[in-house]
Amino acid sequence: MDTYDVTEAVRTAVEVAGPDLGAVRIDSGDLLLVAHRVRQQLDELGATKTKIVVTSDLDEYAIASLAAAPVDAYGVGTQLVTGSGHPTASMVYKLVARAESADPQAPLVPVAKKSSGGKTSVGGRKWAARRLDADGTAEAEVVGTGPVPAGLADRQLLVELIKGGEAVAREPLDAARDRHIAARANLPLSATQLSEGNRFFRRSTSTGLG
Repeated sequence: MDTYDVTEAVRTAVEVAGPDLGAVRIDSGDLLLVAHRVRQQLDELGATKTKIVVTSDLDEYAIASLAAAPVDAYGVGTQLVTGSGHPTASMVYKLVARAESADPQAPLVPVAKKSSGGKTSVGGRKWAARRLDADGTAEAEVVGTGPVPAGLADRQLLVELIKGGEAVAREPLDAARDRHIAARANLPLSATQLSEGNRFFRRSTSTGLG
């Protein structure tokens, strides 16, 4: 179920598969609330036997918190593979721009996914930079659209590796190691406190983004 419009997704699924729809999957949002709403809607549409599967970086604690939800199955991936307490890189693909035409040189037009459920996104290619304080310690990760502020121009985190299907940047493994060591040296001491949920960066706002 797409959290941008779960109600419409459920309705469409039942229309396509009929009341014998096997199962639906919820992957984000307020899982407890959404599960109850989806169950109610499925029952109202006659899909009383349709099961609800929940995923979204679940662990034993998240599953326990969903004990009161009408959930039939849980999908556990990241925490099962890495084990609780180990850091993971959570990534989500979002289309942010598209070409005006098939011409390889065509300019890109910002694209933002529209939501009927109050969930918003910002269109346009993004830049990311790490801001340092007066002592040279990392204090914020800044993401924005449009021109990069002058004060962050030399602190950008994104590196173009592939363009037009061709590799445009290569570096030896030692260079990556050196960059990693340098980046770690800029982190505040609090960043070394390895506890679940530790967040040392403050949220920062930039052009249209929070």
